Order: sequence, then structure tokens, then C-alpha cells
Amino acid sequence: MRNQWVFRMNIEEFRAFCISKPVVTEGFPFGEDVLTFKVGGKIFALTSLDGSDFKVNLKCDPEYAEKLRARYSEIQPGYHMSKKHWNTVDFQGSLSDALLVELINHSFELVVKSLTKSVQKEIFGK
Repeated sequence: MRNQWVFRMNIEEFRAFCISKPVVTEGFPFGEDVLTFKVGGKIFALTSLDGSDFKVNLKCDPEYAEKLRARYSEIQPGYHMSKKHWNTVDFQGSLSDALLVELINHSFELVVKSLTKSVQKEIFGK
């Protein structure tokens, strides 16, 4: 069995990780070449399927986003998104899978927190 933190997360593993989260849906609201993942009807991750580069847009706390961009060249302001609240993350760079997982989880949690308490209770039962 291979160590899950040694290999580079590919698009299939990224998809599997995203849809393994509670009540996540996937779809193509922007056309057949942009795969999106939503929780509570709100996007937390999206990626283009038409390029050779595997980059993902992820929601991020603005202060944390700035720190990440300053530290990692693979993390840039969100392409075609709010530059304040979204990062574009190059999954083919030197970022560890542990960091990629952390960034996906952070995005998911931010979106969940933005949902109303009643919606959170409805979809998570809490």
C-alpha cells in the first residue's frame, strides 16, 4: 500500500475526496469543461477539464489567502473569481498532498459556515 502523502493528488483523487464529503454534489453549471463541487448549493471547489494544467479554485479566508500566496508560488489569486476570497491552486506543483487536503477542507468548511443555521441543520442534522 502506498503512502497517501507521497504521491501528487491527481484529478480522480481530487474528485473522490471532494465527493466523499457530506452532502456534496458535483456538476457542470459553467459548461461541460468546468467541474464544480457544491455543498448546500454553494461552490467550494472547481476545476477546468479542458487544459493540461490541473489547477483548482478553492474558497479561502482572505487573510489566510494572502499568507498562502506569499509563501507558495503554486497559490495565486482566484482565476475568474473574487481575488479576495478565492485562490487558484496548482495541484501539479510542489505542494504536499497534506496541504492540498487542508486547503480543500478549509474551502468546504468556509462554505458550510456561510450557510444559514437552518440550512446547516437541514443538510447535516446538527
